[in-house]
Amino acid sequence: MSEIRYYMLGERTLVIESPPPVSLSLQQRIWGMSQQVIHEPGVAEVVPGMNNLTIILDSIPSSRQAALAQLKAWWQQAETCVPHSRHVDIPVIYGKAAGPDLSSLADTVGLTPRQVIEAHSAECYTVFFIGFQPGFPYLSGLAPRLACPRHKTPRLSVPAGSVGIAGSQTGIYPLTSPGGWQIIGQTSCQLFNVQREKPFLLSPGDTVRFIPHKDGLC
Repeated sequence: MSEIRYYMLGERTLVIESPPPVSLSLQQRIWGMSQQVIHEPGVAEVVPGMNNLTIILDSIPSSRQAALAQLKAWWQQAETCVPHSRHVDIPVIYGKAAGPDLSSLADTVGLTPRQVIEAHSAECYTVFFIGFQPGFPYLSGLAPRLACPRHKTPRLSVPAGSVGIAGSQTGIYPLTSPGGWQIIGQTSCQLFNVQREKPFLLSPGDTVRFIPHKDGLC
C-alpha cells in the first residue's frame, strides 16, 4: 500500500493511483470504490481508469489535507468492496467487410482465420475501463496467441461497432472514428446511446463474451 499515490489535480479533483502492472484485484477495488464514493456528499463525478481513480468534487475543499485524508479513508474502506457487475453477450460478424484485418492478423499470429475466431470468442473478457471514446471498453482476457500490434498508420475511419485487437487487449468502437486497432469483426450492439437512461452499454467490471454470427464467418 505504500506505493499508492494520493494527490489533488487542480483545486477540486482527487486522484488515487497505483504503479503498474495492472491487476484484476486492484481494478475490482477501484470499481468498488467508485460505486461507493459517487454517493458521498460533495462528490460530483468519479472516473475509474487503469490503475487509477479520479474523483471530481462539487466545490473546492476547505482543507487540502482533510480532502486527501478522506481519499485515503475511502481507499481503505474499499478493500472489502465487491463491485456490482453484469455479463453481456455481444453478437459479432467476423471477417470479410466486417473484419478487414482478420486474415492478415491470422497470418501474423500463425493461425487460420477460423482459429482466430474460435480463440477470440472462447474467452470471457472483463471491462477494465472505459476510454478513448464514450463507451469504448478496454477488455482484458485476450488469449496471448492473439496479441497483435496496432496498425502503424491508423485508418481515417473505423465504423461504429467494429471489434478490434491492439496489443494484448480487445475492444469495440462505439462511434465511427479514426483508429489503428486490427479490426476482425463488427457488432450491431450500440455501445453508446445518449437516448438511453444509461448511455454506456458496458461499465468497468462487466464481463463480455463475443458470440459469432452463424452467417458471417471468415
